Amino acid sequence: MRQATTTTGGHVLSGDPSTDPSTDPSIDTSMTRRPIRRVFQLYAGLALYGASSALLVQAGLGLEPWNVLHQGLAELTGLSMGVVLTIVGAIVLLLWIPLRQRPGLGTVSNVLVIGFAMDATLAVLPEVRSLAVRVPVLLAGIVLNGVATGLYISADFGPGPRDGLMTGLHRRTGRSIRLIRTAVEVAVVTTGFALGGTVGVGTVLYALSIGPLAQFFLRVFAVPRASGRSTVVATGQPEPAILPR
Repeated sequence: MRQATTTTGGHVLSGDPSTDPSTDPSIDTSMTRRPIRRVFQLYAGLALYGASSALLVQAGLGLEPWNVLHQGLAELTGLSMGVVLTIVGAIVLLLWIPLRQRPGLGTVSNVLVIGFAMDATLAVLPEVRSLAVRVPVLLAGIVLNGVATGLYISADFGPGPRDGLMTGLHRRTGRSIRLIRTAVEVAVVTTGFALGGTVGVGTVLYALSIGPLAQFFLRVFAVPRASGRSTVVATGQPEPAILPR
């Protein structure tokens, strides 16, 4: 349900495995490449991702696919969405073991930071009632989510737990990432909706807009090579993809 066309550290962002940066010579994944900037981008992006997701929750007009599930589980268990997001991320990360996936700094940080940032943001956001306010909050959340995506994917510290699950299933089953991604996200949305998660116009708008937004901000925040040349992020038209979570 989400679209984009670029790569992350270990993420495959299209149905073509050749777009994995580990096999793309045009993308420098050396740890010597501006490490301070990359660490800052990683954590700023993860924190902003959690905050942007909180805006979508407050807007109440529809969530991203995995957050539909997180909200539904939060309704069922009485836990906060951020805590549920962290627990689900940890469980998904355990599924990497039989898939022989290797987590990176970005993977572990994803599990720990996004949920905390979401809960912290929800704690300070005022309640939104008027549709005239909820729509701008929704739009702000989607745009900020695109900014967050560009920041922390460009840091190149490894895929999020949900991304790695999908790419791991792709490698183990031979099925296309597009098919696996669609099947997994339909399952999480359906389950989340049945549990009380919010699906609405925001879910559709997010699906349609996050790809172009991610494409743009990945170019904006791409970390240059040590030689000073800009990292090549991607070319071509947006295709169905996995975005970081």
